[in-house]
Amino acid sequence: MENQVIEAATLAGSVEDLDFSVWALFLRADPIVKSVIVLLLVASIWCWAIIIDKVVGLRRLSARSTEFEQAFWSGNSLDDLYERIASQPRDPMSAVFVAAMREWRRTPTHGGPEGDSRVGVGDRIDRVMQITMAREMDRAERNMTFLATTGSTAPFIGLFGTVWGIMNSFQSIAISKNTSLAVVAPGIAEALFATALGLLAAIPAVVAYNKLTKDMDRYAGRLDSFAGEFSAILSREMEGKK
Repeated sequence: MENQVIEAATLAGSVEDLDFSVWALFLRADPIVKSVIVLLLVASIWCWAIIIDKVVGLRRLSARSTEFEQAFWSGNSLDDLYERIASQPRDPMSAVFVAAMREWRRTPTHGGPEGDSRVGVGDRIDRVMQITMAREMDRAERNMTFLATTGSTAPFIGLFGTVWGIMNSFQSIAISKNTSLAVVAPGIAEALFATALGLLAAIPAVVAYNKLTKDMDRYAGRLDSFAGEFSAILSREMEGKK
């Protein structure tokens, strides 16, 4: 009985002597588990970089679009506004405006000759605005796929590291023929560390992807509403010149 107590105390002491810090777990890990840990850390850092960039970028786009809308609805000449921002639109909304005005100015109907219907001109302007909106939104949504991919795959990559670590623990038990906690604990800790990193990368990616997607859909709806209003204004202009 005393020998069992001494052996248990010895095993407990050997477990306590092990370093279970994050860095120590990484250093003791198998090369495969190390690769999983590095991959998940890089993915997590890159996800946070994308999240910060998109949040700041969407706020900037919203503020610039609000500034443009104030200038657009101020009652001043749209031609003057076009001349001022045509060379370098600062946001998707002003880019849509510039594209539509450029098409409006180059169309023969603007000068009043017969033969080109108002419907054809309006269709071309609407098409130009839709193409510009699609291009601008595609630019705004760049790298969003990485968030979705990380959110869906990171837990499984971490699970792969977990399974590999547990397999190593069982191999250690088989080789040493010892089922003590001192033999099993390091491998189990490394395995759980990989799982934790997988969740650490996936959870923010999924939450941010859903939030950013909703915000971008809202902004795309704002662009679409502006395009519809501006198309109506140009249609009235064409009818007035007919």
